[in-house]
Amino acid sequence: MDLLMNLAFLFFIGSVTGWIIELLFRRFISSSNPERKWINPGFCTGPYLPLYGSGLCVMYLLSSLEEKNIIPDPAWNKIVLLLGMALCITAIEYIAGILTLKVAKVRLWDYRTEWGNVNGIICPKFSAVWTVLCALYLFLLHRHVLAALVWFSDHSAFSFLIGVFYGVFVIDVIHSVELVAKLKKFAEENGVIIKYEAVKEFIRQKKEKTKEKYRFFKPFHTNGPLVDHLRDMKDNFEKRIPKIRW
Repeated sequence: MDLLMNLAFLFFIGSVTGWIIELLFRRFISSSNPERKWINPGFCTGPYLPLYGSGLCVMYLLSSLEEKNIIPDPAWNKIVLLLGMALCITAIEYIAGILTLKVAKVRLWDYRTEWGNVNGIICPKFSAVWTVLCALYLFLLHRHVLAALVWFSDHSAFSFLIGVFYGVFVIDVIHSVELVAKLKKFAEENGVIIKYEAVKEFIRQKKEKTKEKYRFFKPFHTNGPLVDHLRDMKDNFEKRIPKIRW
């Protein structure tokens, strides 16, 4: 039970922290946002990214193995743990990306212009970024995380906030799944792969032109049917390669 509570706490912290990292990256660094607009990143509506929450849980679990001295040499023990952490998070990223791509016909992010990419879902460049984040966690943050977990266990009242987070999170995920179902229906009817972030950007630009209020936490909110916007940008979507039937 303690492990589950710790993982629930870490998922909460990682998801929110990851959202902040992505928010700042897209605002100040990303080349895909030349206008330097504030962009709400990710699959969900609220300020959290489940991929980062899952990643923090993985980093915590693998870092805890260091005490077991699986490899006698301390330096090699850390190196293997670091590589294992980066590999696991890259695998999580790939699984999440390929599932949404193959099942929902939606591309949540697009690395197809990056060197060495696999299906536009993972690439060496961003795997290196994951490795750097894992190194920061392993060498600088893990001991502080352990201290935070001790504090969390001593302040059970804080679990109420975690409960509120998961209540809101579940509602948000249900709403997001319903939205993706609409996108999937359009994608299947038109033989395309829908770019999730491109749709959000298209709606934002259209609202700016018509002087409508743009809702940061509701980027897909429109006064008319969402399908109208999808039709308007249909030619910009990725064409699906039809399956060969023998």
